Amino acid sequence: MLGQDLQRALSGRDATALGRAELDITDLDAVRAAVAGHDVVINASAYTKVDDAEEHEADAFAVNATGAEYLAIATSEAGAKLVQVSTDYVFDGSATAPYDEATPLSPISAYGRTKAEGERRALAANPDGTYIVRTAWLYGAGGPNFANTMLRLASRHATVSVVTDQLGQPTWTGDVARQIVELLDADATAGIYHATNSGEASKFDFTREIFRVVGLDPERVKPTMSTEFVTPAPRPGYSVLGHDSWARAGISPMRNWRAALSAAHSAGVLQIDTSV
Repeated sequence: MLGQDLQRALSGRDATALGRAELDITDLDAVRAAVAGHDVVINASAYTKVDDAEEHEADAFAVNATGAEYLAIATSEAGAKLVQVSTDYVFDGSATAPYDEATPLSPISAYGRTKAEGERRALAANPDGTYIVRTAWLYGAGGPNFANTMLRLASRHATVSVVTDQLGQPTWTGDVARQIVELLDADATAGIYHATNSGEASKFDFTREIFRVVGLDPERVKPTMSTEFVTPAPRPGYSVLGHDSWARAGISPMRNWRAALSAAHSAGVLQIDTSV
């Protein structure tokens, strides 16, 4: 999702887009060759199967940590910048106020551990040229996501049950892509930035707004608790990220999540499944 939106945000510029078929980021020689001649590398690749990572942490580590390190090594050698996209899962979710960019990392899942190590390795290998851009609760075109999963369930069931005890910031990948490009265009200081839409919501709130925006009855969304949905990997209960770094860079933080959701719908991102 984010990779495709980054291509749209960079339309008209001299940009190269490489998928897994074109580049294995766990191959340092291949990474060095791919980075050559570029001023900036945006790493939107990741092992994102959160539950599978509990049983396959080494595979997740190779992509999320070693791959990030190799990109940082190659960009440092080339004098290029690296944008390493990271996640709210680097925190344990026990906070009660938005996480500051400088909050110590405390992941509680294999996925979170590998992404946290990717941050550390990228910053160590290219300290003056690495931007850590953490995001969360992503939805967008071109990939599976929570919003379209809820709409698919709505096409099959009279009601959907959604948890009220997981809080975060629903975030459109289109907005993240544009924010990353603005960050680079501003030649902002390297460091850690939180790229999430502003405000906060439970997944229950998010789903009700999805239904409202697409013209479904929000009352079809019923509240439940996360204890009803046991998963192999624990989820952070509180994933709200603070945005202070944007002010220091002279860049406005991303718009409210409700406004972004409406804009995403107008752009055709939210799709109601009409196949049943």
